[in-house]
Amino acid sequence: MFSSGKLRALGASLVLTAGALTGFTGTASATPPNIPDAATASAELAGLTVAPDGPMTGYSREKFPHWSTVQGSCNTRETVLQRDGDDVEVGSDCAATSGSWYSPYDGETWTAASDVDIDHMVPLAAAWRSGAAGWTTDRREAFANDLDSPQLWAVTDNVNQSKGDQTPATWTPPLAAHACEYARAYTHVKHTWSLSVNAAEQAALQDLLAAC
Repeated sequence: MFSSGKLRALGASLVLTAGALTGFTGTASATPPNIPDAATASAELAGLTVAPDGPMTGYSREKFPHWSTVQGSCNTRETVLQRDGDDVEVGSDCAATSGSWYSPYDGETWTAASDVDIDHMVPLAAAWRSGAAGWTTDRREAFANDLDSPQLWAVTDNVNQSKGDQTPATWTPPLAAHACEYARAYTHVKHTWSLSVNAAEQAALQDLLAAC
């Protein structure tokens, strides 16, 4: 049973998933929802608390349960694949059987879902260091499965792995044309979830947003 917070985070996908259960087809957007413009993101960045990273003591990915069931046999990963892919068809278990996925991080397009990872825009470990260590498990689960903010991205698997738990202070997408969108999305997720930024992270985001 989902808490009210998780229901808010997952609820927007229910109509999409219901369609997927019968075999979703059509053209979708590779861009997650609610990415602000650069001016809005800059204002959100200015409102974030700037603080040193907290310790990683006690961290594990299991403390951010994912991928949670959205409806029926569909979980959050499968929902994002349907949301952000083109001509996606799924089987009775909600797994994608065909489709194509454009990865904004590197500009590549894939036709096998196994080549696509669902990236957390703000990595789970980075969230832990910037405030999530003090959250309840329910709140961490809602964050890790957030379909309402630009937190979840369908991207090339090895690019996601190269990112790891890095922030914009040390990592930006290989596709330079995506840097502005990346900074706007990252800032908005931090703002939405009231997470802090460290000084290097703040400076990197300021530079990226200024170049939008």
